[in-house]
Amino acid sequence: MTAAPHRILVVANETVGGRALIDTVKRHAEQAHARNEPFRVTVICPQNQPRSGYVIYEDSVRAAAENRLQMTLAQLREVGIEADGEVMDPDPFSATMDAIDSYGADEVIISTHPDTRSGWLRRDLVDCVRDASGLPVEHVVVDLEADRQHVTRTLVVANQTVGGEPLLELLKAKGRESPHNFVVILPQGEGGEHGDADQRLAHTLELLHQGGLEAIGQVMDPDPFTAIQNALQFYPADEIVISTFPETRSGWLRSDLVKRVKESVSLPVEHVVVDAPTAAEVKA
Repeated sequence: MTAAPHRILVVANETVGGRALIDTVKRHAEQAHARNEPFRVTVICPQNQPRSGYVIYEDSVRAAAENRLQMTLAQLREVGIEADGEVMDPDPFSATMDAIDSYGADEVIISTHPDTRSGWLRRDLVDCVRDASGLPVEHVVVDLEADRQHVTRTLVVANQTVGGEPLLELLKAKGRESPHNFVVILPQGEGGEHGDADQRLAHTLELLHQGGLEAIGQVMDPDPFTAIQNALQFYPADEIVISTFPETRSGWLRSDLVKRVKESVSLPVEHVVVDAPTAAEVKA
């Protein structure tokens, strides 16, 4: 008779892809292997409660959480750990207790920012879960600033130019120079309809993956400035790349998007111009 697997429940949100968390899960998996004990890892991401200030579509909040989850599952697969997961209730305590009921758990790993930045720690999440569940609960602190020493996180903003060769070559060059994670966002069409933006995004991500780059993406708010501000809530970034047509063809440049973004963030902002027709234009 096959033994029941040792069940590890991982709870994380913005820190979900942090090196310390991945290393901790790997250590637990190695310990289970040493005991010849089958194990199962489930990762849950309580959905963000966005900060006020900009209009944020509910589906954008959930899509960002799904992206962070999928990136973590991919990172676990890279170190030989198969895992599943789910985006859950925004309240981390409720989400954790619901996941314990739904998936079962022998131990819980909770990942947070350092205590000066962590709302979960201010709410005593770790102790509350430990007391309510009666399970071993390990707390992992992920310092995303320290992680910057190992990988550069690049937010890429484009719409019709997203498949343009100058943009793709710039991103590939960055990936060759040093480890990068790319998040590609496409402000959606007017009226909130995605149109063919999902297809353009999927095609671009496929090209980046073929080039050996780590990349995820999301279609977001129609206004590019608002989309960037929202994306920075969901995806910590070290730099921003904005891709546009030349000034004579670019509504973004006519609205001074690049200048406005540079003035609103304390990050390097790089502008790349795509002059040649994109794949979307060629098909039209």
